[in-house]
Amino acid sequence: MEILKFAKEWHQYHSKIDELIEETVKEMITLLVAKFVTILEGVLAKLSRYDEGTLFSSFLSFTVKAASKYVDVPKPGMDVADAYVTFVRHSQDVLRDKVNEEMYIERLFDQWYNSSMNVICTWLTDRMDLQLHIYQLKTLIRMVKKTYRDFRLQGVLDSTLNSKTYETIRNRLTVEEATASVSEGGGLQGISMKDSDEEDEEDD
Repeated sequence: MEILKFAKEWHQYHSKIDELIEETVKEMITLLVAKFVTILEGVLAKLSRYDEGTLFSSFLSFTVKAASKYVDVPKPGMDVADAYVTFVRHSQDVLRDKVNEEMYIERLFDQWYNSSMNVICTWLTDRMDLQLHIYQLKTLIRMVKKTYRDFRLQGVLDSTLNSKTYETIRNRLTVEEATASVSEGGGLQGISMKDSDEEDEEDD
């Protein structure tokens, strides 16, 4: 009887330990994803300055058009998009190095990807009645394509990658791209949503 009692207590003890570990992992994943989402929201906040009808956007368009009559005015580059992509990749590498349990890293990457797409989709939905500024469009296309590709390389399943949220984002950016290619004349200078799900996409 003593042996059975001890075995039962030992089993209960291990069950509680397992539950504690599981809850700790959940909390860790939630906190990490929240931090990553905050970074993304900061990037989108910068893009918001280019919203159609804002003072900054109007001033930018006016000064660029005025100055372009006399000098070749450089257009905003991809610094913001590239900095974000670099941050994501570096963070993925660090997590791969520090977290040894594959099951946990898979859950983390799944939640991180889904949360990122949700934030971007919400940002776009808030601008449903606005045409995206060319800089907003180019930056988002770069970020979305690279995010999709990088998380796929990290093992996130296609069923997760090709969510309804992602499809909504892709469709919106594709439509915006088609509109911009007509209105901008020069198009997006090689930046496109085309083949965004190809693994062999060039890493420019």
